Amino acid sequence: MDTPLSQHRILIADDNEANRELLEEYLVDLDCVTETAEDGQQTMDKAVSFEPDLILLDVMMPKLNGFEVCEKIKTDPDLKKIMILMVTALDELGDIERAVDAGTNDFLTKPVKRIELVKRVENMLALKGMTDENERLRQYIQRVEESV
Repeated sequence: MDTPLSQHRILIADDNEANRELLEEYLVDLDCVTETAEDGQQTMDKAVSFEPDLILLDVMMPKLNGFEVCEKIKTDPDLKKIMILMVTALDELGDIERAVDAGTNDFLTKPVKRIELVKRVENMLALKGMTDENERLRQYIQRVEESV
């Protein structure tokens, strides 16, 4: 069963207000619930309280940078299923490798093109929905097997 996009939660983490507003505007047609964070620590706090399906994560942020946030999320058992799309002006091969090493699911270079962002977000949310459904089915099968 597909989860409607309107049920998905997206956290937009960027220290630049104009960037946050632009990304929110780009996603308005997806009818998702969005929340924003201004720095790495706020991103970590909102990852716990808001429970996003996807984080659009800038790399260059105060307190904790995007690489650090990504690594913390992907190593936390309660948060590791959150999809992360790094959105950054950094575009060197070393930056992409560092993002992958930190656990990002995808990488998008600024300036962001609306259609590219929307398609990647749609694809990532679809993948998240399938992953969640597979986990629900696995747990159901496990409960059935335990009751037999």
